[in-house]
This record gives sequence, structure tokens and C-alpha cells, in this order.
Amino acid sequence: MQNIELDKNLVNKYEKCILYYFAKRAIDIFGSLFAIILFSPIFIAVSIFIKLDSKGKVLFSQERVGLNGKVFKMYKFRSMIDNAEDLLEKLMHKNEMSGPMFKIKEDPRITKVGRFIRRTSIDELPQLFNVLKGEMSLVGPRPNLPREVEKFSEFHKLKLLAKPGLTCYWQVMGRNNIGFEEWINLDIKYIEERNLWIDIKLIFKTFFVLFGDENAH
Repeated sequence: MQNIELDKNLVNKYEKCILYYFAKRAIDIFGSLFAIILFSPIFIAVSIFIKLDSKGKVLFSQERVGLNGKVFKMYKFRSMIDNAEDLLEKLMHKNEMSGPMFKIKEDPRITKVGRFIRRTSIDELPQLFNVLKGEMSLVGPRPNLPREVEKFSEFHKLKLLAKPGLTCYWQVMGRNNIGFEEWINLDIKYIEERNLWIDIKLIFKTFFVLFGDENAH
């Protein structure tokens, strides 16, 4: 009798898990499509301003590590000068972020338009196409660079058990004012607690970041 009850519990847990992933993917598809249509005037306007502001492509793609360590190309509006990656090594000594991450508040590589779109998180909008393709989700741990993941401990790698997302706890709880270890802990906290209600709440909280976040740079 006990084995039957245990089997039922496992089946119920499995069914809830399948239902969650199915619903989450449906929200990702319809949510990203709706957002792309809604923000299409912003896509056009930002593209024009980036072109007028500095030389280079409008969109910037960069390899990031996703679910189960799979590498994919993540899209962003270009917010830096065209040769920003070439100048990275010269700026490493100014790093203000703990762990393998690199961030400096007054990054000289950021363009005038870039500062605005970063502060309002508009630079992240092209990732809606990553969500539509299934490489990312609307909600999930932010994806890291391969060179950062190479320095991860086994504990840090637990964040790779979830599909990366546009937003998560880190995005709405301080962003760049949060240290690397706390960031990882928040990502793993999300993985342990995730459900549709948490996802929906995080989506709505993130919406207000678009109007400006003092912790974004």
C-alpha cells in the first residue's frame, strides 16, 4: 500500500512538472510575440538612434551558456562602440563585480545612446527573439558568457539546470549592486521555487524596470 501511495505521489509530481513546462513555453511564445509587436516602434526608433550615434551594427550577438551548458547566440541592441571586445583586457583592472563577472559603472566603451538603453533595459529587448526560438524563457537565470562558466564551481553550475531568461530575482532585486555569490544563490532559489505564479509576478515586476532602474548600467 505504501509503495502505491509513493508511486501516486511521483506521478502527480511528474504531471505537475510537465504541466508547468508546457504552460511556461506557451506563455513564452505568446508573450514574446505580443511584446515584439507592442515594442516594434521602439525597435525601429532605437535602431535609427544607434545608427546615428556610432558606427557599427544595430544588433550585437554574443555567445552565452544556456540550459544544460548548451551555447547559443544571445541578441542585444548594441550599446557599446564597435570594437568594445578588443578593449576589454585593458579595462579588467577596473572591474567592480565580484567572481568571474566584469562590470564597471563608468564603462568608456558605452555610447551615448547605449547609456540610455542600458538604464531602461531596452538593450535587452532583442532577446525576445531568443525566447521565441526556445533558447531562452521570459523568466529564468540570466545567461553567462562561456569564459565565466569555465570558472564556475559545481554549485554555480546548478543554475544551468534551468533555461536562461530575460528576467529573474536578480533583475528585480538590485542587479549590479548584488555580488556574484548572492546572484548565484538567487538563481538557484528561483530554480527550487519556480512555478507559474512566481514567473508571472517576476514578469510584471520587470515591466517597471523599463521606466528606469538606478541599478542598471
